[in-house]
Amino acid sequence: MDDKLTKLQNLINKSNYIVFFGGAGVSTASGIKDFRSKDGLYNMKYKFPPEEILSHHFFINNTKDFYEFYKDKLNCLDKVPNACHNYLTYLENTGKLKAIITQNIDGLHQKAGSKNVLELHGSIYRNYCLKCNKFYNAQYVFNSSDIPKCSCGSIIKPDVVLYEEALNDNILNHAIYELSKADLLIIAGTSLTVYPASSLINFYNGKNIVLINKDITSFDNQATLLIQEDLNEIFKKLKQD
Repeated sequence: MDDKLTKLQNLINKSNYIVFFGGAGVSTASGIKDFRSKDGLYNMKYKFPPEEILSHHFFINNTKDFYEFYKDKLNCLDKVPNACHNYLTYLENTGKLKAIITQNIDGLHQKAGSKNVLELHGSIYRNYCLKCNKFYNAQYVFNSSDIPKCSCGSIIKPDVVLYEEALNDNILNHAIYELSKADLLIIAGTSLTVYPASSLINFYNGKNIVLINKDITSFDNQATLLIQEDLNEIFKKLKQD
């Protein structure tokens, strides 16, 4: 393990344009459950399958049930950044890390102080009325009784990308731009199974790829450095000069 940590540190030290691509595993050390691990949300029993609940058609047709799940399982307002989030902020402040591309909606990268965060799947911190587009913060939504409603009477929807919904083109294009310029790509805490987000890494043109994930992924054989350990423990050990 020490050899891999040394190799990771050396790759970071010699790189000048690092891009980080992260998934749900980045936030598990902050107390937020991931989706696909054995203890993840998708392996828990609910009235409806979680993957169906988090779909566009379910939100439209079963809004009350959607919000019961959303408020119960996706409220992470009290969560704080962990070692991974904090190290990435440090790395951004040194000028080495140019962008964080995240599949998470928890806003913990911003809480840690990171600036260039590309949220592929949106954020719980942005919510909009479906009729008049008025903005509402996360506290309003999570503290509302039943279905959160706008002052105009219409339903409020979190600015999160549900199944059957397209990703934001501007964010996608920005992510592609950053990946195309990077000389080091660090991928962490993701199974790389969620399309189209996972396909973005194909736009990386650099030489070195670091993949940190406890479970096996289909991308393992393409990694320059593969670390199958707890990513929070890895980032705790990296140097911050």
